[in-house]
Amino acid sequence: VARQLLRRIRSEFVKGVSDPVIKGLLDDLYHHKVFSTEEMDSVMAERTKADQARRLIDMVNAKGEGAIQMMIDSMKKRDQHFCIKLGLTSSPAGVGELLP
Repeated sequence: VARQLLRRIRSEFVKGVSDPVIKGLLDDLYHHKVFSTEEMDSVMAERTKADQARRLIDMVNAKGEGAIQMMIDSMKKRDQHFCIKLGLTSSPAGVGELLP
């Protein structure tokens, strides 16, 4: 389910995610031992924000459902309005609910 959701939001995520959110997601994924420092560095080494976003989402996808859900949960905490735009939540009151 999480993998399908990630595939659905990929394009909008790449277009719209902010630099602070990318860095925050990396920090969260590192803190939860999903990413190593080398993996964080490989994302940050990309030249553009869009390339960083692509690398991040592809690496999380390769790590499986648990990593994907952790990234989605982190996104909901870090940028609620962006998550509403992506369809991850219906409203600020609905944080934590995945939409079909």
